[in-house]
Amino acid sequence: MVRNYTDEPVAPEALERIIAAGRKAPSAGFSQGQVFVVVTEPERRSEIARLAHEDGYVAQGFDPWISRAPVHIVICVRKETYLVRYREPDKGGPEAVTAQEEGWPVPYWWVDSGASMMLVLLATVNEGLAAGFLGSHRMGEIKEYLDIPDDVAPIGIVTIGHPAPDRAGSRKRGWRPEPDVIHREGW
Repeated sequence: MVRNYTDEPVAPEALERIIAAGRKAPSAGFSQGQVFVVVTEPERRSEIARLAHEDGYVAQGFDPWISRAPVHIVICVRKETYLVRYREPDKGGPEAVTAQEEGWPVPYWWVDSGASMMLVLLATVNEGLAAGFLGSHRMGEIKEYLDIPDDVAPIGIVTIGHPAPDRAGSRKRGWRPEPDVIHREGW
């Protein structure tokens, strides 16, 4: 995750490949409920940064990485796309347990949007660029600012650009010990 970018623009063809990769993420029932809002206009990026409290980051010694990133991809998901898909005959029809939100033991629309986000991050690195992911407690205001429909939920924003040195990085730490995170053949 990068938290600072140069002013160099991202080549449009690289951005298109990154978006195409994000669209290839798996989705439950091939529902394809993931949606992307791509923001490249400087004024829009600055407003997103303001809404995401970039000024607070800068006051703490961080670089203005949100506004400086030449590309923002807002990763979104539309739950209803999944419910409609699972009402189709090959998924059990309108009476199927998964035809309603309560019938999903895991809301895979969130999982699938995370898979899309990861593909966007990896494709960005494959293009020789850098990326960072941010969430915001003001995502509702960002959603409103970008005119995202009511039934579409933004999960966060991937910032993309050419990396610049980080003045004040996030907390430095090593990986958690393997026994804390990997269990084989059971817990």
